[in-house]
Amino acid sequence: MIHPAHVATAASKVQPDVPDPVEEKSAKSRVLIVDDEPGIAKLLHDWLAHADFECRACTHAEEALALIEQQAFDAVISDMRMPGMTGMELLQRVRPTHPLLAFLMATAVDDVRVGIQAMREGADDYLVKPFHLENVLASVNRALEKKGLEREVADYRQHLEQMVDQRTRQLQAAMKRIEQTYDDTLEALAAALDLRDNETAGHSRRVTSYCMEIARLLNCSDAELRVIQRGAYLHDIGKIGIPDSILLKPGKLTEAERTVMETHVRIGYELVCRIAFLAAAAEIILTHQERFDGTGYPQGLVGEEIPLGARIFSVADTLDAMTSDRPYRRALSYATARAEIIRESGRQFDPRVVQAFLSIPEARLDKIRAESLQQATNARRHATSRGNLLPMEGTEPHKPSPVN
Repeated sequence: MIHPAHVATAASKVQPDVPDPVEEKSAKSRVLIVDDEPGIAKLLHDWLAHADFECRACTHAEEALALIEQQAFDAVISDMRMPGMTGMELLQRVRPTHPLLAFLMATAVDDVRVGIQAMREGADDYLVKPFHLENVLASVNRALEKKGLEREVADYRQHLEQMVDQRTRQLQAAMKRIEQTYDDTLEALAAALDLRDNETAGHSRRVTSYCMEIARLLNCSDAELRVIQRGAYLHDIGKIGIPDSILLKPGKLTEAERTVMETHVRIGYELVCRIAFLAAAAEIILTHQERFDGTGYPQGLVGEEIPLGARIFSVADTLDAMTSDRPYRRALSYATARAEIIRESGRQFDPRVVQAFLSIPEARLDKIRAESLQQATNARRHATSRGNLLPMEGTEPHKPSPVN
């Protein structure tokens, strides 16, 4: 029971430390008081209102829960024992969704264990009846200050997270631009290699496009696709270490010359493997002449010992070689190329890769070839306009001849 005389005496002694609304903040802190005894609820309401808090009182936890969901409060003072929903149950309902709401538990039991239990459940402080004005004000102000600091920390953390997200997006965009510059450089280098080797224009670009189409059908990840793309572009970079007398020889190579020619895969690997962003692609460069049955070079790898990118490349390279014009023959039809690839499935080629390739419609292969030709043409025009490359004569490849 709270004695009015005691309340009056306490009120006369205490001069509430009320923040100056001009110096601090103009909005009053809003406090919700929950107690099933209307007299106690009114007492707390009057004290806090006199201390310049904006107060709302109710006598049931269920009503308090509804008010908390409907309105914004800075603090709640709740009796622990009430009929129906208890103060502890109210706290347990409120705390997960309102972590920055100051919550003070009121109890008639002066037992520190009760207070500790309440604070373990998420209360910021506890008050013992009968109330003393100075203790109530001190506890409320202390809880509000604590939650204010938590709010500042939360806001600062959110601000930092937003800054980190923004910087991360900027960094990712910059890295993407750098990566695109690298890939553009690789493409230009691949085009130059095609010219030195007397390849038809756009060979590396077409082979790369075929590789990407097959790789997507095999559900390769984005990271795997990038590796395959770079490995395909640079598959023959090692040929820069092969003498022209061998590389450009029109007739059949001797056994000794073939041995020298086969070193281009290791030369290419050594050129590229020390470049961090090309290290994985270097494995494709090293193994693109391996055969599924183990009769390829340089290591005689068998089956899945060969990197998937190299197994994909083997099919794509054969397709482009057969369906492109050569000095000694006209381009063969897609049907002829498909038949040869099927015949070599399990020997030169991985059967799984062959099945993926065979699922590509001929119209799609035509489109890939046309797009690669257009991209190569655009790249030559761009380079010519900048004075980096002279236009090439007679570089447009013929479309594969139709099936008779």
